[in-house]
Amino acid sequence: MTGPDRPEPAESRDTPEATAGRGGPRIPSPRSSAEDTGQPVRDAAPSPERPAHEPPSPVAAAPLDLPHRVLKSLLGAWALAACSGEEAAAVEEHLGDCGPCAEEALRLRDAVGLLRPEESLDLDPGLRARVLESCLGRRPPRIPVPEWAVPYDAETARLDALLRDIRDAEWHAPVRLRWFERDGQVNRKTTVAGVIAHLLAVDGLVGRALGLDDPLGPAAGEPRLPAHRTEAYWQASRRPPTRAVREPWRDQTHEVVRTVSFAGDGSGRLPVPYGTLPAPPGAGPERRVELPLRDAMVDRAFECWIHAGDIAGAVDYPYDPPSPRHLHRMIDLAARMLPGTLAGRRRSGLAAPPRDLVAAGAPGRSLRLEIEGLGGGEWFIALDSPGADASAEREVAHVALDGVEFCRLAAGHVSPVEAAAGQDGDREAIRDVLFAAASLSRL
Repeated sequence: MTGPDRPEPAESRDTPEATAGRGGPRIPSPRSSAEDTGQPVRDAAPSPERPAHEPPSPVAAAPLDLPHRVLKSLLGAWALAACSGEEAAAVEEHLGDCGPCAEEALRLRDAVGLLRPEESLDLDPGLRARVLESCLGRRPPRIPVPEWAVPYDAETARLDALLRDIRDAEWHAPVRLRWFERDGQVNRKTTVAGVIAHLLAVDGLVGRALGLDDPLGPAAGEPRLPAHRTEAYWQASRRPPTRAVREPWRDQTHEVVRTVSFAGDGSGRLPVPYGTLPAPPGAGPERRVELPLRDAMVDRAFECWIHAGDIAGAVDYPYDPPSPRHLHRMIDLAARMLPGTLAGRRRSGLAAPPRDLVAAGAPGRSLRLEIEGLGGGEWFIALDSPGADASAEREVAHVALDGVEFCRLAAGHVSPVEAAAGQDGDREAIRDVLFAAASLSRL
């Protein structure tokens, strides 16, 4: 069917009679590939009847006819895509006929590729973190996580990202857990999956205090020390832990963060029992260990980071320390626990006896703990009475340590005698505090 607005079929337009009355040379259309049909494609001529509203076809410029020396001089500009369209067309047509120029063009194009290397299409690994940080900065969450729980939220997320990246076989890579008991380092061999099972069992202490299900089950009884809970969880498994332990650990961390965000007044004063320490012979009754929720969450963030480093070392995975703000909270908790730990070692005969017992709140002998680098600051440690007021006025010793080094000492990963510390003052007090810091560690 044809009409005034429908062009006639190509067969009727390509006849000599249809083209004889047109003025000027016929403009060829772009050539189709012979691979499309297997046959040469004839140029389509414009319709003799063009609607009044259709603009006329543009007239193509005649190809440039340049001598060989000019075309050769344009090869560099062509390789850099700096030629005009007509010049590029003339060069490319010439390359099909001139072998030396074609070889030179290939060499120049490869050289340009070296000058302008291709950019990777992989996303920047830090893009997700920057986007989330920007989003949270512009629109805070409707139910914000308490500030004292943010380090735990961050460290469990970082460890989960590490676990997501490792292969199935690496879940069985050997990991040696290290801590400090009395006056020496001890260790326990397990696997990557065993470490996550350990974190799951001990994080369950916080979960129990918040009313969540205990990973040890309803028969767990009264809260036990972290080491006892870990051994019970390992022994209750009919087979060694596998990567299947990741999901319950991950779910528990999310439940803990959600619960502390929705429940309570955000003060974090809820007590979290850590079990009961047996008393040394002749040293009085057993000592019940507990931390307020705000400190227990920082403690769990610290252990998550330390054991993530153990896992990263076992699978050759790069792993950075926490952010300075979070690291400062971890160091602050360890520094506040030092006077009580030192008193406990003294009751066990592992530290020098006190020299100047004072009433709670009264000024007492102090050690100045200076932490340099990430999360740094200064803390004064009471030496003789845990409740004494430690201050610069009664300073008898000074210890300087790097922030990460101090955390490794508190985790039992560095021996007190090997810790790179600057020391000044009472040597006995310095030794007792460094050993007390190492005694903060546990399985």
